[in-house]
Amino acid sequence: MDTAPSTRPAWPGRRPRPLLIWAITLSGITANTLIAPVVPDIIHAFGRPDSSAGVIVAAASMPGVAAAPVIGVLADRIGRRNVVVPCLAVFGIASLVAMAAPTYWVLVAARFAMGFGSAGLINLSVVLIGDHYDGEERVRQVGRNAAVLTAGLAVLPLLAGVLAAVGTWRLSQAPCALALVTAWAAWRELDDLRPPHAEATLGQQLRDAGTTLRTPVIAATMASGFLIFVMIFGLFLTTLPVHLEREFGLQAAARGAMLAVPALTSTLVSLNLARLRAVLGLRPLLVVGAALFGVSILLAGWAAALAAVVVGLLLYGVAEGFTVPSLQEVTAARAPAAQRGTVLAVWVSAVRLGQALGPLLFAAIFAAIGTGPTLMVGAAVCVPVVLLHAFTGIGREPEVLGDPA
Repeated sequence: MDTAPSTRPAWPGRRPRPLLIWAITLSGITANTLIAPVVPDIIHAFGRPDSSAGVIVAAASMPGVAAAPVIGVLADRIGRRNVVVPCLAVFGIASLVAMAAPTYWVLVAARFAMGFGSAGLINLSVVLIGDHYDGEERVRQVGRNAAVLTAGLAVLPLLAGVLAAVGTWRLSQAPCALALVTAWAAWRELDDLRPPHAEATLGQQLRDAGTTLRTPVIAATMASGFLIFVMIFGLFLTTLPVHLEREFGLQAAARGAMLAVPALTSTLVSLNLARLRAVLGLRPLLVVGAALFGVSILLAGWAAALAAVVVGLLLYGVAEGFTVPSLQEVTAARAPAAQRGTVLAVWVSAVRLGQALGPLLFAAIFAAIGTGPTLMVGAAVCVPVVLLHAFTGIGREPEVLGDPA
């Protein structure tokens, strides 16, 4: 791999412990990972129709599309701690309200507030990594953070199920309140400092961020992230569960176990991301990862045996582990410190747009032609991702790993 000189990013604050960064990441995903297994219990408890399930889940997701960029701008303007701590506090307090909600609509409103609190947490954890780590160590820390996220996606739903079995659906939401503990730790550990060179007016800050967002590399990472999450949410999380039910007769528990399979390979790859990147290089890692998305989707749609679907899901986990943390790291590396929060937040907004559009698009397609053909047709989405990774600056190592000039 073509390596370049490395310098630690010029950040005046103390370096936070990785455990704090991982706790912030986990707080950002608990809203939906803990609610998913108990949604049927909730709608039954409140006497609501099945159609209410989507509102419960979406309530904590919708605020992020608009709120994430605002949170990113604030993090660049008033400092990381002054944004991370309130986000965690709002999330934790709202989760307590949700646990005690006396009515369905109070629950929905509380989860909507949780969505504002969690909107910036995942990207702010990557911002903190970009602020305090550089070069190979930054790649390693982004990979470890991604591994924590993917492991959480697999373990937290199981934890929610156990807690609901011991108590009720309300007890299953208790881990969300740990965000208050994380808020206290962040207040103690993060310095109350603004990013370097953050003295510009708000207008100048937004113009500078806009200039960075329009650079070919950043624009390409956003386009790639958008398309990848169209595939993840439209094909793997919407089409595939229906396919598993229709073609293989799998019930909810078995489908959940199947959807947890990719976490095995994704977590393993993410933990070893720095080593893999040193051996393979950034561009080959991204190109192979994008191509594996297509292969895994084709295999899942074509397979006549469940074992072949499992192989496809394992390949999907490799693809996710190669691409998603790498795109996060490239975006963090290319964004100046004074704009990093804004740039990563806009990247997250592009990803959330893919999360929203993917299910709508592919649900309409499989309603017309069936799930198997939809998976095979949908594999074509990986083609522009491969081209973006192969022929744009995404795959080129920064000339200096750290803050761009």
